[in-house]
Amino acid sequence: MSNKSELIDAIAISADISKASAGRALDATIRSIQESLIKGEPVSLVGFGTFYVGERAARNGRNPRTGETINIKAAKIPKFRAGKGLKDAVN
Repeated sequence: MSNKSELIDAIAISADISKASAGRALDATIRSIQESLIKGEPVSLVGFGTFYVGERAARNGRNPRTGETINIKAAKIPKFRAGKGLKDAVN
């Protein structure tokens, strides 16, 4: 599975629902995870993993085109930590 439409197809088949319903369910899931992360709340799916917000410190970088040193601001970034069940399934 490499894209959203293939994931929707797989959900529709697995849950025995229409593709439209599967698409709405996937969109609602993604939106809910995103809203929790915006609030700074982690989302844990037992056996799958945890979505959380990480901090990236401010740092100096280099413009690859000019070689000039630039300041890169601190940022919050979404992260995912795989759970034991997912790790075991992949290995």
